[in-house]
Amino acid sequence: MALWFECKVRYDKMMENGSVKKVNEPYLVDALTFTEAEARIIEEVTPFISGEFSISAVKKTKISEIFFDDSADKYYMVKVNFITLDEKSGVEKKSASFILVQASDLEGAVARFKEGMKGTMADYDIASVAETMLMDVYPLDLSAEKKQD
Repeated sequence: MALWFECKVRYDKMMENGSVKKVNEPYLVDALTFTEAEARIIEEVTPFISGEFSISAVKKTKISEIFFDDSADKYYMVKVNFITLDEKSGVEKKSASFILVQASDLEGAVARFKEGMKGTMADYDIASVAETMLMDVYPLDLSAEKKQD
């Protein structure tokens, strides 16, 4: 299972009108430790940022899974409650999970989430769907790791 870290990168961004603005943009990386997350985000954003930048924050997320869609450019956080039945007491229990969905719009996010959940045996309710500010997501590429060894 992947461990996702949200990393915020602070840098001077050239805006469409030609002005320069200091921005603090969030990215998501798959890493094992905070140190590895910081190193990976530096490696990933360096080709795209000219000038100086800094990593202003690194925090662990509660994302359990990500449903990617390469044709989309936005990320939505879906809070889903999985419903289980306590056999002893007969009471329904809900356990929340957070799933990140890449989609073009809200309706697309819900559709992509439902598509990703096809085949699951668990009962679930969608508690909320919200657009995130994430600029990009960098999963761990094991094929690149093996080529370096």
